[in-house]
Amino acid sequence: METSRNFLEKKIQEMQKFFGLKVTGQLDSSTLEVMHTPRCGVPDVQDFRTQPRRPAWNKHHLTYRIHNYTPDLKKEEVDYAIQKAFQVWSDVTPLKFRKIYTGKADIVILFAHREHGDFSPFDGRGGVLAHAYGPGSGIGGDAHFDEAEIWSKNFKGINLFLVAVHELGHSLGLGHSKDPKAIMFPNYRYSDLNTFHLSADDIRGIQSLYGVPQAYESKPRPDSQGPDACHPNLSFDAVTTMGDKILFFKDRFFWWRNPERPATGVSSIQSMWPPLPAGIQAAYEIKAQNQIFLFKDDKYWLISDLRPEPNYPKSIYSLGFPTSVKNIDAALFNPLYYKAYFFVGNQYWRYDVKRQAMDPTYPRLISTYFPGIENKIDAVFYFKRHYYFFQGPNQLEYDTQLHQITKRLKSNSWFGC
Repeated sequence: METSRNFLEKKIQEMQKFFGLKVTGQLDSSTLEVMHTPRCGVPDVQDFRTQPRRPAWNKHHLTYRIHNYTPDLKKEEVDYAIQKAFQVWSDVTPLKFRKIYTGKADIVILFAHREHGDFSPFDGRGGVLAHAYGPGSGIGGDAHFDEAEIWSKNFKGINLFLVAVHELGHSLGLGHSKDPKAIMFPNYRYSDLNTFHLSADDIRGIQSLYGVPQAYESKPRPDSQGPDACHPNLSFDAVTTMGDKILFFKDRFFWWRNPERPATGVSSIQSMWPPLPAGIQAAYEIKAQNQIFLFKDDKYWLISDLRPEPNYPKSIYSLGFPTSVKNIDAALFNPLYYKAYFFVGNQYWRYDVKRQAMDPTYPRLISTYFPGIENKIDAVFYFKRHYYFFQGPNQLEYDTQLHQITKRLKSNSWFGC
C-alpha cells in the first residue's frame, strides 16, 4: 500500500513539474485544474519531444483511412480537417500521406464512445479528447477521437483540425512538449486557424525523426532554373544560416548547403516564401528563436518557423537607422553577444536584440574595427565563431576571437567548386 502511495505521489510530482506547477505530490487545486482541462490521453511524463525509444516509420509514404465519421460535422468537413492536419506535418518533413478507402492503412482514424477495444476507454465529454499510438504494426499509428465531444470546424466545441494535428504528431512518433506554444503541448487550446503554424519545438522534434522536406534535399536544378553555383565570378546578394544549413541568395534564387553533408539544392525565393521579393540584400538568423530576418531596400521581412510572419514587411527605420540609409548591404547575428551587425557602405551599426535598440556610438568604420576588411561588403554570416565576408567573387574568413582574417577563399568555396 505504501509503495502504491509513493508511486502515485511520484507521478503527481512529475506531472506538476511538467506543467510548471508547484511540486507538492498532492492533488491540490492548481493540479486538479490542469487535470480537468480538455487534453490528449497520451501520458505526459516521458521524453517530451519524441516518444520513448524514438519510434518512427521506416518509410516516407504512408496511407491513412477514416474508419467512421462523427455526426457533428459533414463528411467532407472531416475529410478536409484530417487532410489539412496531415499536410501540417508533410510541409516540414519528407513524409507524404495518401488516403485509402479499403484495405489495411498505416494510420486508421476513428471516432468512438467510452470503451472501444484498445483498453483505453474514453471518459465522456471534457477531459480526454483523443489519443493516438506511436508508429508500428497493428494498432500502431492509429488515432482515436472521443465521440462524446462536440467536434467543430471553428472555435465552437472542440476543433477537429487542431486536435488531429496533435494526435497525428503522436502517430508519427512525437511525445508531448513542455512548450505551451507547441501543438504537442498536452492541453487543448483554440488558436486562429488562419495564422496557425507549428512551433520551433514541434518542427525540431519531427525533423529529428524524419529530416527536412525533400524540396531541400533535391539535387541542384539545371542552370536554366538558376545561376551556375560554380561560375568563377559568382557573387552573392546575401548569406545566412537556417538551422543546420547555409542559404546563399542571388537575384530571385537561393541555394542551400549543409556543411556536414554533400547535398546541395537551389530554389526560387518565390516558390519557398511567396510574400518575399527577389533580390534580397541582407539576411541573418536568430537560431534560438527559429527566426530569419531578410532585408531589401528600406524594408525587412521575418520568417519564423520557416513561415513568413504576417504584418511584414516593416521599415528599417523602426530599428533606429537614420533616413540617410536607403538599404543594408549585409547583416549578421552573433549569438554570443546577442547582437545584430548591419553593414552599410564603409560603416556598420550594432543592434542589441534584447533591448531592441541600436547601441550608442554607432555607426563605426568597418576598416577600423574589422582589420583587413575594406570596401563595400556584399554579404556576411556567422558560423562557428567566425564571420564570413563576401566581396564579389571573394570571401574572407574572419576569426572573432583573434580579430583577424584567417583565410581567403572564393565566394562559392562552400559548394566544392
